[in-house]
Amino acid sequence: MDRMPSQISTFSLLLFILVLYNFSTVDGNAEGDALFALKTRLTDPNNVLQSWDPTLINPCMWLHVTCNFQNSVSRVDLGNANLNGQLVPELGQLVNLQYLEIFGNNISGIIPEELGNLTSLVSLDLYENQLQGHIPKTLGKLQKLRYLRLNNNALRGTIPYSLTTITTLQVLDLSNNHLRGYVPVNGSFSHFTPISFANNPKLIVPALPQAPAPAPAPAPAPLVS
Repeated sequence: MDRMPSQISTFSLLLFILVLYNFSTVDGNAEGDALFALKTRLTDPNNVLQSWDPTLINPCMWLHVTCNFQNSVSRVDLGNANLNGQLVPELGQLVNLQYLEIFGNNISGIIPEELGNLTSLVSLDLYENQLQGHIPKTLGKLQKLRYLRLNNNALRGTIPYSLTTITTLQVLDLSNNHLRGYVPVNGSFSHFTPISFANNPKLIVPALPQAPAPAPAPAPAPLVS
């Protein structure tokens, strides 16, 4: 009879491990499905995505994908990969993603509104592509974002005022697009100079305040004879 509590304890531990494994597997498969949805919308002439196999338990073994200690995708690095195609709304399911780096490709179409669901995102780099349409207002929900670079695309419309609420934003580049309207000057945007918005012909950038003129030098004291 003395062995019974020990056997129950061992069974409980095994059951806990099994539940935890199944949970991580389901979560990993969901993230793998989201990334595989992206792969299906891309042309990959250099076979950069060859390792993206949806039959694996999770995508943590895929090249260009980094996971955290919970086997959840935290980083996607596809910069300068010669990819063609479009982004997919399924990317919004990568809730623990911190870095989305898909710059320097030939990605066209729009920026999915679902990227606003990536509330852990620190860096969103989609520059030097062929993206069109508007900058989604939902990106204002990315309250941990530090780097937002959407330059050198074909984005249109106005700059969403929701972006000014991202107090963590340190680097912003929206240059070389087709944006229009007024550049916000409140919130986090008060720190950015016109270079962040350059080469948008229909965009009205407020002039920088001029530095006050230096005070005149005091007159020399008269000589005492």
